[in-house]
Amino acid sequence: MSTDGIEDLLRPLVPQVLGAVVRRYGHFDLAEDAVQETLIAATEQWPANGTPANPRGWLIRVASRRLTDAMRSEEARRRREATSAALTPRDDFVAPPPGEGRMPSRDDTLTLLFLCCHPSLSPSSQIALTLRAVGGLTTAEIARAYLVPEATMAQRISRAKQSIKADGSRFQPPGTKERSERLRVVMQVLYLIFNEGYTATSGNAINRVDLTDEAIRLTRDLRALVPDDGEVAGLLALMLLTDARRHARTTPYGAIVPLLEQDRRLWNQAYIAEGTALLEKVLPQGTIGPYQLQAAIAAVHDQAPRAEDTDWVEILGLYTLLERVSGDNPVVTLNKAVAVGMVNGPRAGLDVLDGLEADPRLASWHRLPSVRAFLLERDGDLAAAADVYRVAAERATTLAEQRYLNDKARACQA
Repeated sequence: MSTDGIEDLLRPLVPQVLGAVVRRYGHFDLAEDAVQETLIAATEQWPANGTPANPRGWLIRVASRRLTDAMRSEEARRRREATSAALTPRDDFVAPPPGEGRMPSRDDTLTLLFLCCHPSLSPSSQIALTLRAVGGLTTAEIARAYLVPEATMAQRISRAKQSIKADGSRFQPPGTKERSERLRVVMQVLYLIFNEGYTATSGNAINRVDLTDEAIRLTRDLRALVPDDGEVAGLLALMLLTDARRHARTTPYGAIVPLLEQDRRLWNQAYIAEGTALLEKVLPQGTIGPYQLQAAIAAVHDQAPRAEDTDWVEILGLYTLLERVSGDNPVVTLNKAVAVGMVNGPRAGLDVLDGLEADPRLASWHRLPSVRAFLLERDGDLAAAADVYRVAAERATTLAEQRYLNDKARACQA
């Protein structure tokens, strides 16, 4: 198996392995380090030696050995024994014999999610730690998602692990009050994991299906845990309605196909129906939050049989509401600029973008110049559009986006 194939295999196993090791031994910080070292060992050994018959069991066994090696001092041994007694480990989380594919009787990933969203941590540290431990993202990927330097994000993650260690938190499902306090952060983490999968910030491909599928799976589990929360339902609807377009977003050769040019016959109608039904159930029930509004925007796009049938007036109205409930969020305003341009003309959309040029949060992001180039192209200023598409291509971090934006620049130039 290739290195890329092994990484695809390992990513969904990360939270399962970490959950099993933390449940058995405690010491979240040491366990996370041991799991990361084990993943490195797997990527080095498996291409040469072959993938084990039971990859999860191999990872748990090796991570457990590395963890116990790190806990050999007498003081660490006493801490381990005390934690193990308190956690009352279950046999299901002992690595099965070689070749046996038995899985645990329960999925600890949600418990791990809530542990990472510890109240002693700042919201940004909660999200960063969870993306690392549960989402399996690298520090560089998380830094790009937050538009901060990689070194800054590495320090944030390290401090978060130390805070959980100092607090002495145990690996167990949160109580009702604790769950309510951490729910919004958990939702934001799942949203970011999905976004990284749907529009990857690095690599050759635009999609990372393992991440989008894992985010949807975890959000389904979260909805089962809190079935009456409208925003959890909205988040799940948003993921389904967005991921429904996955197969139409690229050509068979991996080239990007923009939304307005996609073959809508390739859209996942089952996901569209499920997401729409969720929205129809929760929207009349109470206060509308940002995830429900984003899902509603996605639904308007998905329900249009052709691009020219899109109800841009409704989308603009929804973005106006979303801007109010989201506060100071330049990404919402950036997306709203497209809707303004489609309703009131490209020049009106460009005027909205002018107010975002000085925002440092968007300074290095390719989306701002790519939206500007799109509106310039629709306005007929092809020379200017070509120049701005090239600027966007220089800022893009995936090869697929770079190629698409450079192709657009050449087309405008021609």
